Parts: sequence; C-alpha cells; structure tokens
Amino acid sequence: MKNVMLIYPPGKKFQRSEDRAQCNIDDSAVTTVHACNDLGYAASVLRNKGYGVFLCDYQTEEKSFSDVERDVKSFKPDMIFISITNSTIYDDLCFINLLKDFTDAEIVIKGAIFYNIENELLDKLDLNNVDVLIGGESNFVIGDITDALLEGNTELDSIPGIVFKKDGKYVKTDFSCYNDNLDSLPFPARDLMNNALYKRPDTGEPMATIQTSIGCPSKCIYCLTPVISGTRVRFRSTDNVFEEIKECYYKYNIKSFFFKADTFTINQKWAIELCDKIINSEMCGDISFTVNSRANTLSDKLCEKLKKAGCFMIAVGFESASDETLKKIKKGTTVEDNINAINMIKRAKIPLFGFFMIGFPWETEADIKKTLNFALKHRLDYVEMHTAMPFYSTELYELCKEYGVLNDSSFGFDYMDPNTTGTKYVPMERIVKLKKSFLFRFYSNPYFVMGKIADCIKHPYEIKNYAYYGIRLLKNLFK
Repeated sequence: MKNVMLIYPPGKKFQRSEDRAQCNIDDSAVTTVHACNDLGYAASVLRNKGYGVFLCDYQTEEKSFSDVERDVKSFKPDMIFISITNSTIYDDLCFINLLKDFTDAEIVIKGAIFYNIENELLDKLDLNNVDVLIGGESNFVIGDITDALLEGNTELDSIPGIVFKKDGKYVKTDFSCYNDNLDSLPFPARDLMNNALYKRPDTGEPMATIQTSIGCPSKCIYCLTPVISGTRVRFRSTDNVFEEIKECYYKYNIKSFFFKADTFTINQKWAIELCDKIINSEMCGDISFTVNSRANTLSDKLCEKLKKAGCFMIAVGFESASDETLKKIKKGTTVEDNINAINMIKRAKIPLFGFFMIGFPWETEADIKKTLNFALKHRLDYVEMHTAMPFYSTELYELCKEYGVLNDSSFGFDYMDPNTTGTKYVPMERIVKLKKSFLFRFYSNPYFVMGKIADCIKHPYEIKNYAYYGIRLLKNLFK
C-alpha cells in the first residue's frame, strides 16, 4: 500500500481551506479557524482508492517542525499533500525544502495563487522540491494526481487545474472546466481530523464545516472566487448536505456547523429547503449553524426559517458605507441594501457578523471614516475590518498597479497586511491607525461589553471563550 500524508504546516494560523480569502486568523479580531476540509476531502478520496492516509493540521494543533519530522519518519509517506496560502507561501516552501532532507516523497501543494499563474511569477518561487501545483479545485483531482505520481497509470497532462514541470518547462493544464457533481464527493474524513480544534467561537463547542455550494455570480473586484470557482453556482443537493449533517451529529456528536458557501443565501429556495429538512428532523433544537450572505440575497421569510432551523449567526460582507465604492468594487449592492439586511436580521433576532473592507486605492480618509462610522452606528454584534488586499489575478490587483499603490511582490501578504502602500490619498500607516482605533471603540463600547456580560451570566461557560478572543484582540491592537 502506498501512503499519502495530508498536512497544514506548523506556524501562524491561516484559513488554508478558504481559497478566496485565506484569512490570517492570529491577527484577526474575532475570526475563528475553520476545519481542514480540503485535507478531509482528499483523505476520503484517497482512502476510497486504497491509499494509506495520515492527516494533521499542525498549525492549529500548535505543533512544531520536529513533530512533522517524527510523523514523516514514522509514516513513511510516498506523497505529501500540503495546503498553502498567498501569505505563507515563502515559509511553506522553506518548510518543504527542510522536509526533503529526510524524505523522498512526491510533494503536491494546493493554493489559489497557482490558478493559471504566469511563468514569470513561478520563476520567483523556489519550487525545485515541488512536483505538482494545484490551482483549481483539489477535491476533484487529488485522486488522479496521486495515481499519476505513485502508480503511473494516469497522465498529468490530462488532469485539469494543475501546473507541473516537464522536460524542464512548466506545463499548465486546462483551468476552465469545473465539476458539477458535488454530490459525488465522499464526506470529509472526520475520523482523521481533530474535530475539537475547530470551535464555535462563543461556546467553544466543536464546529464542523460543511461545504454546501461552490461558485458565485457576483464580480467583486477583490475576490478570487469568480477566478477559481467560476461565476456559475454549483450546489450540492439538500439531501446530500442533510446526510452529512446527520453523520456529524450521530457519528461524531458534532452539533454546531459552519455552512460554507461563497454565498449561502444566493438561492433562497434551496436555503429554505435545507432549513425545512432540519426543522422537520429530530435534530431541530439540538443543532445550530452559521451562514454567510450578501446584503441583497436575504428576505424576512428566509431569516425566519434560518432562525427556526437553528442559525446562531449570519455573516454579511457589507464592505463599504459608500455607494460610490460599492459600485467601483462591483459588489452589486447599495448602502440601502446593507441597511435593509441589517434590519431583517435584527427582526429575526439572529446575531450579525459584519465584514467591512477599507483601503481601496481611490478612497480618501473621509471615505474610510464613513465606513467605520457606519459599522459603529448600526450596532452589529461582531465586526471584522479587512484592508483591501489585491490578490494576483483579480481586477483590484490591476487597479492598484494603475493607481501606483501596489508593492513589487505578489506573495507574502494578506488582508491584515496587504501588499499596497495604502490608497492614493491615505498612507498604510494611517489606515492601520484608523482601523485599530475603530476596533478598540467597537469592542470596548458599553453596548457590546454589557451584551457579552449578559451572555456570560446566562451561559457561564462562555466566559473562557470571550476572554480568549478579547486577549487576542488586545494583543493585536497594541503590538
């Protein structure tokens, strides 16, 4: 039997399973790390093919390189699959070079930055010890890649969405095709995942991530989703999603869920159908979940269904309080849409997590303050304030070049530390100061503090979790 090792490298915590954002968890305000579903899917696919599989999320386990070395020498993998991010790519490649000191395993890495990447950018990276780069959707191709590398019964040229070297030259395969049959994927191998690592932020209970759809019809200029996953939404059937919920509940005793989608509410009929399945099941009242949404894809009916089914939070990407900026970033929403969404969610009495983005290249300080003040005025339950990050291959990347605010490197940056000098009018140092001042004001506001104290009186076990995020936020604000 051939063995495959599936890992997140040790180091700072990043949302490695989220190709579109790759969020920096350690430097965020209140964002929590999600389950390593990309590794879990790969594990299930490979086990079904008869490979031996070892899985470990070293970053979230807070393990060291010596732990990796011990596991590699013990497991003796023939191939190692590593999930990387735009921000960590240099550290990840150094990690791979160290690995090669004690293993001859084939190395496969996946990351959004490899989507149809230009050769001149590949040449800037030390990829000598890497055999295959996956820039497309790894879940559908990892089996064929493993067969090609370890069994020789499949040609790499025939596998879509990858980059590899042949005769000393990079070969890029077809990046334009997407697999529609999401129900064909086996559920992630949660028996190999340390499910206790991935927690609901308020209660600390294990929280499983369940992918419900892939793709987004919107054309936001900063987002990688239309590039990587396409603008056509591909849904799993609600029956298939519901079966995975039941597996988590009955087999793994997991009762909290993050329903992962580029926009969960993009198809209200589909979302209501899933809610009804939950409402009419014996699990209703005993499970809870969080979803994401756009401001213009909600309705009172859907919010009421979500609440009844057990939704404990809705996350909405509001991005800006300027209609001009919303139009320029092609969000497809207005400030009025944002306000309407806030009111609908509040009427349903569902906690609201708002995501905002400042530092677009055309913004003035007045524009930035307008967004910050909007977030304060509407008293959301939680906020995350990102700085505009021009990922390579997005329209924002090209705009930042036109405005002259883009740094030379395309790699090693994220929403908490983007690769720009600021906006045309506001230097990055000032943006950082405004952002930190806002986060301090929001999370020290008596409205927020008293609300969390009330929560802790009702549920004393939440004190530990709020303390953890509070300490992390303070460290980030004052470092």
